[in-house]
Amino acid sequence: MSLSQAQKKAFRSIGHHLDPVVTVSENGASEGVLAELERALNDHELIKIKLALPERDDRSAMLDELVKTSGAEKIQTIGKMALLYRRNPQANPKLSNIKRFEEHHGRR
Repeated sequence: MSLSQAQKKAFRSIGHHLDPVVTVSENGASEGVLAELERALNDHELIKIKLALPERDDRSAMLDELVKTSGAEKIQTIGKMALLYRRNPQANPKLSNIKRFEEHHGRR
């Protein structure tokens, strides 16, 4: 699922206004975190997550694990925040951050 640079730029613009919906603490990728990540990606497609880990290398390793486990694509990482995307063809238009943005801005 390789996105073009234009798509990534558009997703970063959308993601800028999002609040984190999943927070990963020092407990790591527990079953609860993975379940919440899965639900959030299914519902919203584009999500912001917070990696509440003090060490940059730990955050990077955790993010790589979450991307691999979820099948999502990393759009952007800034500090302790990361923007992930996973397309859901059956996404609810009322929940999907992508579909809501497209409807609001008259794109299809």
